[in-house]
Amino acid sequence: MRHTLVTFLGRGRNTREAPYRPAHYRFPDGWTRETPFFGLALAERLKPNAVVILGTNGSQWGTLVEHVAARGQDEDARIELLEAEVGSAVDQQLLDRVTPLMRAQLGCDVVPCLIPFGEFLHEQYAILDTIARVAPDGAVSFDLTHGFRHLAMVGFLSAFMLERVRSLRVRELWYGAFDMTRDGVTPAIKLDGLVRVRRWVAALERYDATGDLRLIEALLIADGVPPDKAKCVADASFHERILNVPAAENKVRTFLHYLSERNEPLGGASGLFREELEKRLRWVDQGSAWQKQRVLAYQYLDRHDFVRAAMLGWEACINRSCQNMGMPSDHRYDDELRKEAMRALTADGADEQQAHRKLNNIRNALAHTTRPHKRYRGVLDDPDRLREELHDAFRRCLAD
Repeated sequence: MRHTLVTFLGRGRNTREAPYRPAHYRFPDGWTRETPFFGLALAERLKPNAVVILGTNGSQWGTLVEHVAARGQDEDARIELLEAEVGSAVDQQLLDRVTPLMRAQLGCDVVPCLIPFGEFLHEQYAILDTIARVAPDGAVSFDLTHGFRHLAMVGFLSAFMLERVRSLRVRELWYGAFDMTRDGVTPAIKLDGLVRVRRWVAALERYDATGDLRLIEALLIADGVPPDKAKCVADASFHERILNVPAAENKVRTFLHYLSERNEPLGGASGLFREELEKRLRWVDQGSAWQKQRVLAYQYLDRHDFVRAAMLGWEACINRSCQNMGMPSDHRYDDELRKEAMRALTADGADEQQAHRKLNNIRNALAHTTRPHKRYRGVLDDPDRLREELHDAFRRCLAD
């Protein structure tokens, strides 16, 4: 898989006489390298296929090239670049001229790119767009050390934009913490924990929007949960989304039992989100089968997933009718019991009969894409009306 390192180049102390000071960077495993540019140490360490260097027209382009170029190499271009740097007049054409010097030193593709200062919103968007264009595929790592402080936030955001819209994999985030230098050693800090936190947030957002928990399986495994237990979460959401609530419940209970039996907290970012995950799985604690279906029906209604909401709501009505008639709860495949339960739904009185018929009518129209009863045809043309009608039907049919 192609791997691209994206690094920022700052202005340093704004003069040729006072460039970045060299630092003795130490990585978490003890590997060290001395350089004024953390991105160079990181490139040597990660050995990417390409290094993308982002800087403004006043960044230390000339200083960087002087650091990596051999004596006598393209002196005219180097001098011109140094002079342009002082006057904040570096342009892309000049950067393209010195790119071969950097490529020879780093041993990989080098892509220097001018970016705006990011002072205004449209400039921040332009930076994100530039990063998206120069990291076309594969995996990407980010060095958030140099450049204006707000560019680190732009870089952090762009990392997750690339994961979402370009299907790139964010491999690593790094920061060379010069202000934490002690006894001549500067720590190289790996920020991968932030990557996992953002992925957890995205996974929970996906569940809240769709009911799909598949993204969480890999996050749990990465933090030490046994694969068979983590798979229960993904399997549960699969069964839930095809309306097989008993199978979903069994998978959820297996996973929750594993959590309760653990002798230690979940590791990594998963530990931060355990409570939020459990909260979303506690629908299994509802007492009866129809009550579980009712909770899920309301959840899907809140997601505007009207087909699943209507189907679960109607099934909850049937289950409740079965319970009230003393029938066994496991009636999924018994047509006679279902017919008897549905007949009972329409015999409870005029008001309840009307509510049940409305719910069933809407459910049939949504599930079978049939033309609904004329009373409800306008409802299916308006999402707000459809939600209101289903909510009213749930309130009248499924109240305790």
